[in-house]
Amino acid sequence: MREVRLKSEYWVQAHLRKCATAGVPAFVVRHGDNDRGLLILKINTLGDGCLVYTQTRDLDGNMAWLAALKGERAPEREADDYIARQTDRDPDLWVVEIEDRKGRLWFEGDVI
Repeated sequence: MREVRLKSEYWVQAHLRKCATAGVPAFVVRHGDNDRGLLILKINTLGDGCLVYTQTRDLDGNMAWLAALKGERAPEREADDYIARQTDRDPDLWVVEIEDRKGRLWFEGDVI
């Protein structure tokens, strides 16, 4: 039986509302494919650099995130350059930027 998945557009919007409810600014920087686009998260810690995560699935098919840029905070320019390279390869990608000094991951799934 095929798993029914929520369209990317609705899934992203739901998480943006979750951030807004908590008072955490979050923005769609790049609108990808409404139905099946994957997501890149840029978490701007507002002074300490940015964390970047790419949406994926783990071996069991569960939502997961790959930490980009060695999993470390990087200067915003470096994060933006990485994201630009990824979106050049995949025009369906969504990019969401979250401004959170604590660097929290506001979307479900473990970092692998």
